Amino acid sequence: MAARNVLFIMCDQLRWDHLGCAGHPHLRTPNLDRLAARGVRFDHAYVQSGICGPSRMSFYTGRYVASHGATHNRVPLSVGEVTLGWHLRESGRTLALAGKTHMLPDSHGMKRLLLDGQDELAVLLREGWFTLLDRHDGHHAETQSAYAHWLRAQGYDSADPWTDYVIAATDTDGSIRNGWKMRHARLPARVREEHSETAYTTDQALRFIEAQGDTPWVLHLSYVKPHWPYIAPAPYHAMYGPEHALPVRRHAVERGSNAHPVLREFQEEEVAQSFQNDACIEAVRPTYMGLITQVDDHLGRVWDLLERMGRWEDTLVVFTSDHGDYLGDHWLGEKELFHDCVQRVPMIMYDPSPDADATRGTVEPRFVEAIDLVPTFLDALGLPEAPHVLEGRSLLGLTRGTATAWREAAISELDITFRAARRRLGLPTGQHRGFMLRTAEWKYIHWTSGLAPQLYDLRADPDEFFDLGTDPAHEATRVAMRERLLDWATNLKCRTTLTWAEAEFRTDRHKAAGVFYGEW
Repeated sequence: MAARNVLFIMCDQLRWDHLGCAGHPHLRTPNLDRLAARGVRFDHAYVQSGICGPSRMSFYTGRYVASHGATHNRVPLSVGEVTLGWHLRESGRTLALAGKTHMLPDSHGMKRLLLDGQDELAVLLREGWFTLLDRHDGHHAETQSAYAHWLRAQGYDSADPWTDYVIAATDTDGSIRNGWKMRHARLPARVREEHSETAYTTDQALRFIEAQGDTPWVLHLSYVKPHWPYIAPAPYHAMYGPEHALPVRRHAVERGSNAHPVLREFQEEEVAQSFQNDACIEAVRPTYMGLITQVDDHLGRVWDLLERMGRWEDTLVVFTSDHGDYLGDHWLGEKELFHDCVQRVPMIMYDPSPDADATRGTVEPRFVEAIDLVPTFLDALGLPEAPHVLEGRSLLGLTRGTATAWREAAISELDITFRAARRRLGLPTGQHRGFMLRTAEWKYIHWTSGLAPQLYDLRADPDEFFDLGTDPAHEATRVAMRERLLDWATNLKCRTTLTWAEAEFRTDRHKAAGVFYGEW
């Protein structure tokens, strides 16, 4: 049975281990726990890059970063790449957006194709084939965004209400504090909770779903939280304390001259230096948890609307995140590198088909990846599979218990060109990349630019403290993992302009085309 609707929910910078159903001992997420009880929680879901832009482009294209080429934030997705929105459009559907995408238009490519105007095609290409309910990326002042205008209409009198209210905080003496400064993370935001980013984005989604009635729809509900700035509105700012946070995972062996050069230089970044301060960790982690519970509470409103409208009967629901957050683990802040607290993400899927009844409430241990969602959505809606383009696999075989052979590893990539760490490593501007291959037993990281590999024995060292990348005793393991990476790289899909059916039709057709070479 095909689903009629798809609800694709994404948080930004949400760690896999920060959900109640994933085992967090204190974090309250009853609505996501309810979703996990209705569906399947994928316990080993991995993103294709530990940074917003490239990760989301893999979610939206169903392709690895090496294939789609948007390797870092502010690197545009090529105008020639095919996204979920285009796959849906070919079948007469649209892909609606409420929230964040991190899409950046390929202005050079659009100009080359004379698509730099305001016509419908140009607008859709700039937004990656999303039809906007409202886009709000939550990174910096968006003074003319719909959210900014709406905030002013609610009485937040400012040229920049996001900076002055949404991410600003009020101190105990009434002083206004800068929300970019993590020392203020325990203070309440100046914005009222019902006017916060999370509440506003949920409101947009609810109005859209209700307005559709019985018309099929596909919606990407994309929250900017719990991504920085780490400022939460009351009461979520004070819901948790440092005693409720998970213990920080870091080890002295990860510091100093023996640490891998990339890890060492990322520890020198300003955000890492801040998170090496215990006071920073104690300020940020509880607020980060409060922001997650706020998202969960608003998802309860979404679940209730689906119930009232009978949409649980025909709607595929997926919840995930674009990457995690170090929060001080491994002496780091932010994201990017290849530790599981960044690369491993929550993923929960509710499949409305009766064929999925046997797996409801289960935890699936096999590796799934961000690239699997586009083929899953197409499969669920009964649309063409596009195997000549897509590099992921439909997850319906897992939710319906029909999958046999499955992947035994996850792949992720990183382009370090845009970080100051690259300069401190003495590397010129160019291509400087890392590739992670993660199996149940090993994590292997191949670096370009002459940098040594990294290797972690996940059975003996699940916290990824002890790097075996240059240990002579593990050379055979590194060779085997490097060969697996080579096999992956040689199977990327670069021929995307022909379907497989078209390729089959064109095979051995030279005589039909009037070409008779080779005859005696």
